[in-house]
Amino acid sequence: MRHRWSIRVEQHASPARYVVVSVSLCAIGAAFVMVGLLVWGYGIAPWRLYTVIWQDLLHDPRGLADVGRKSIPLLLTGVGLVLAFRAQFWNIGAEGQLLAGAVAAAGIALFFPLPPVWLLPAMFVAGLVAGALWGLLPTLLRVQLGVNEVMTTLMMNYIALHLVQWLIHGPWKGKSMMGFAYTDAFPPAAWLPLVVGTRLHWPTALMGLALAILVALLLAWTCLGYEIRVLGQSPEAARYAGIPYVKTTLVVMLISAGAAGLAGVGEVAGIHHKLLDPQQISSGYGYTAIIVAWLARGNPLAVILTALLMGFIFASGDVIKVSLRLPVQVVGVIHGLTLLFLIGSERLMHYRLSWSSAETVEGE
Repeated sequence: MRHRWSIRVEQHASPARYVVVSVSLCAIGAAFVMVGLLVWGYGIAPWRLYTVIWQDLLHDPRGLADVGRKSIPLLLTGVGLVLAFRAQFWNIGAEGQLLAGAVAAAGIALFFPLPPVWLLPAMFVAGLVAGALWGLLPTLLRVQLGVNEVMTTLMMNYIALHLVQWLIHGPWKGKSMMGFAYTDAFPPAAWLPLVVGTRLHWPTALMGLALAILVALLLAWTCLGYEIRVLGQSPEAARYAGIPYVKTTLVVMLISAGAAGLAGVGEVAGIHHKLLDPQQISSGYGYTAIIVAWLARGNPLAVILTALLMGFIFASGDVIKVSLRLPVQVVGVIHGLTLLFLIGSERLMHYRLSWSSAETVEGE
């Protein structure tokens, strides 16, 4: 008798957490290998690329702070999107909601002479409300008329983009503007405090961490969280159980869009101190936050890690552009490669190798 070993590929619906983490890390590693081959085409050795990233980003406190700075809008926006996705509301409009929050904050800073102690709180409240209202119209169209929210939230992004461009070239144009369009600078009372020697606006970072914890508690321990979970798992079961579909969806979307609005306030009050071109306010944070929320698998606390991961990728692109003097388009290719490998590895998580043996008679 002897044993015959065989390997089978089995499919399973719910991969273990360690499988998700392992496959995602391997995908990121493979993406950075491809990035190394890409820069090799420009005459730069791949090991020099990795050395620059290590020295300028991971080994330098200022580089780590830059990773944190890039992660802040992704954290706030990603937590909001996790909440929306858990209720099966596919909010693709976080970019426009972020810009709406930035516009509202700029309007408060530039045109409302509030006492200094109230200026920043008023800006955050205005940004929260503006982001929420920017997401209100697509939500009403979805719950009242059944209009697909993917299209409406996406189109609202372009409206917000052109609104900002109109403001900075028109009625809010800065008196000292030269070259690129922007508004006048905010008063110093409208500037967020930073970690010394960095551009990390720590109040917004704390706000993002607090939001992740609060949303996790909301989903796990409150009646609203129960309604959101049931609605996300089965809308028909939610209706049968008497869960108010319209009210729950409106509350979820107001929180989700409002969180993106807060991210917009952090960008203009913490970094730029003025309203300027949309592509300078946001490096596509609203779109990247969709990947952040997707990688978190519906867990608000996991967004903290996935936001840091994508913040590292954004910061790596900046380091490569500045230190290695590569074309700015290479940064977009790096982002695209990373996302391609992450998305492409998704199906691998649902398969596993299984070993089996069978006794056979000698001579068979």
